[in-house]
Amino acid sequence: MKFRRHTAQPEEVHIDLAPMLDFFLNLLIFFIISTAFVTEAGIKVNRPSAKTATKVDNSSIFVAISAQGDIVVDRQHVDVRLLRATLERLRSQKPQAPVVIQGDRDARVGLLVEAMDQAKLAGIQDVSIAATPAAGPDVR
Repeated sequence: MKFRRHTAQPEEVHIDLAPMLDFFLNLLIFFIISTAFVTEAGIKVNRPSAKTATKVDNSSIFVAISAQGDIVVDRQHVDVRLLRATLERLRSQKPQAPVVIQGDRDARVGLLVEAMDQAKLAGIQDVSIAATPAAGPDVR
């Protein structure tokens, strides 16, 4: 009687990618949720640069003025004649929030001044103009 010896077939080695995919899916969800909390005015504005520019918190009320003269508040296009009422409504929701006007570099200065005036008429005293911090040496 001859016995045959059965040798086990070598197992195929593979890398399980499921934990890595779970990790990247969690990262993706985190970044999607965290970008939803970033508040902007609603349009892309090419802000001028200033050496004294400082960062403001996201609880501010943002007013964006495009180069074409469009005014956007809270991601909604607003006519300059309705800007005061819109700012009063937003100020009632956020009583301590300052107003930050993001004027495009090529926007009319008169429209920017009118937006500041409407904010002051709405009872908001803390009005500022957004600028990008300038890089480079301080030249005096």
